Amino acid sequence: MNSLILRTMAPFLTVLMLLFSVFIMLRGHNAPGGGFIGGLLGASAIALYALAFGVTAGRRLLRVHPLAIAGAGLALSAISGLVSAFYGVPYMTGLWFKVAGIDLSTVMSFDIGVYLVVLGAFSSILLALEEREDD
Repeated sequence: MNSLILRTMAPFLTVLMLLFSVFIMLRGHNAPGGGFIGGLLGASAIALYALAFGVTAGRRLLRVHPLAIAGAGLALSAISGLVSAFYGVPYMTGLWFKVAGIDLSTVMSFDIGVYLVVLGAFSSILLALEEREDD
């Protein structure tokens, strides 16, 4: 798309949308929202950037292949669920740990994994659709 207004606003909106997607993801394990909605918002930001500057620029913005992001998220989510097996509690039971004075939980790592799966998968789909439209 060759719009001066879109190309001018896209970098600002992309950063804003990505920050908000991370906020939604981090807020989600305590309130409505979470990894899925945050991932969709992040993928929308990537799609907006690709719409303004082209699919190649959108792929460059991600720095790694979108499906690699989704794979890393899937691994993180699976590992988050398996941690409970080492403590003798049912699969996907939420556990909390204190690391260097910071409270971490398997619930949050699962949410981050879901975020990465959705971000990677939907970015891959949206970039492929935009690439196809350019042809």
